[in-house]
Amino acid sequence: MAEDRGTTGTINLSQNVKEETINISGQIHHLPCYIKFNGPCSVSQYFKPKLKGKDIDGLTVKEAHFRGRKLQGTTISLPNGYSGFVLTKKTSGKRKACDVSEENSNNWEMKAMFDELTYWNHDSLPSKDDPFLRSFHWFAVAEASSDKGKPMYLSLMTQELILELHKPVKAEDLATVDAAPGRN
Repeated sequence: MAEDRGTTGTINLSQNVKEETINISGQIHHLPCYIKFNGPCSVSQYFKPKLKGKDIDGLTVKEAHFRGRKLQGTTISLPNGYSGFVLTKKTSGKRKACDVSEENSNNWEMKAMFDELTYWNHDSLPSKDDPFLRSFHWFAVAEASSDKGKPMYLSLMTQELILELHKPVKAEDLATVDAAPGRN
């Protein structure tokens, strides 16, 4: 049995001269559900978020309903220097017989970009403690831990989204740390 080593591919983020890159900021929504459909849908006709008029933890709350369930969310901007992209599989006209089949192709091209998105919760107001929002702290960690563009490799331990980072500790640092849990 051959070991599956994966495949290689390309992602083209350059702007196609023929097509203008579409900015879809404000139209990207992260919903707390799985939808077993992949295709066009007139979402804007049915999904109509409204400002709730509340600020919680400095986040402006929006409200919407999806399939009869109330959602509460907030719009967040991506950190400076970062952009989000909508990618589609690249379809090239002619392919060589030895090429990977179109279905298994790993060549992607950019169709749209965004710099903000709205994430939604089912049963709770958005908060700075939400795992989705907290994941954005990793952008700052990645930048702080990079060495002139070379990222520091971090071991990631996930069990209910528990992540740990360790840095070198000197004896002087240990002398100033209180042994009681929760204090330092």
